Amino acid sequence: MQDQKKFVELISKNEGILYKVTSIYSNGQVDQQDLYQEVVFQLWKSYGSFQNKAKFSTWLYRVAMNTAVSFLRKGKRKPTEIPISEAVLDRVDCQDQAVEEKIKLLYAYIAELNDVDKGIVFLYLEDKTYEEIAEITGISLSNVATRLSRAKQKMKNRSKNTNYGA
Repeated sequence: MQDQKKFVELISKNEGILYKVTSIYSNGQVDQQDLYQEVVFQLWKSYGSFQNKAKFSTWLYRVAMNTAVSFLRKGKRKPTEIPISEAVLDRVDCQDQAVEEKIKLLYAYIAELNDVDKGIVFLYLEDKTYEEIAEITGISLSNVATRLSRAKQKMKNRSKNTNYGA
């Protein structure tokens, strides 16, 4: 019972992370809700194995992202693009239409990346260090740097091709 209460408390504190991960890897609100439930279920299943060697949020990111990628690979939900729902736009306090358009384009460019690179860019945008990204994703530090650099270049090239500028 104590574990369950602590788990619920930790999930509540980190709800924003879960929302962001499920937003990146889903296509629409129904898909996001399904993925959110799957992530919470997987977190609960593996909660007993959490050993406090890393921060809880680092462990949560890792389980959530692995679950999301797994969910997509099983073919249950395959997004073709990342929608920017009104809920996400409301969280970005943005009055400037040009900035809002740039945010939409950024999400569209991220959606074109493969699942791993999408996660790396997401973590980078969350201000995670390369070391934290490596720990969360389970890939080497040099691989994180390489993949992030390539993803940035892909998005920059895509941006130039849309005549919107980088």
